[in-house]
Amino acid sequence: MPPAMVEREKFDHIEERLRVIEGGRNYAFADMEELCLVADVVIPPKFKVSDFVKYKGTTCPKNHLKIYYRKMGAYAKDEKLLMHFFQESLTGEAVTWYTNLEPSQVSSWKPNGFLI
Repeated sequence: MPPAMVEREKFDHIEERLRVIEGGRNYAFADMEELCLVADVVIPPKFKVSDFVKYKGTTCPKNHLKIYYRKMGAYAKDEKLLMHFFQESLTGEAVTWYTNLEPSQVSSWKPNGFLI
C-alpha cells in the first residue's frame, strides 16, 4: 500500500475516534435500531424484568429454558418479548453468544428458531 494511503487511513481512523469521543453522529451504530436483535418489541407498561438464575453454558440448557419460560409465563404468547429479554438470563460465554447473533439468525422463539 502506498505511504499516502497508509497515512490517509490513519487520519480517517483518528477522525472517526474523535467523532465518537465528541459525540458525533457518524459512528458505526448511528442507527440504534440496528443494535436490536428483535425489532418492534413492545414492552408492556409497568413491565419488570424478573431476576433470573444466570445461564453461563455449563449447566443443562433445556432446564434453563424451562425456568426462563416459566418466569416469563405471563408473557408466553409474546414471542418478541421472550427473545428480547432472554439475554437477561445469560452470563459469560452464553451472553456473548446471544449478543453476537444477527437479527437474520433469529426467526422465532420456538424450537429451531435460532439459525446458527
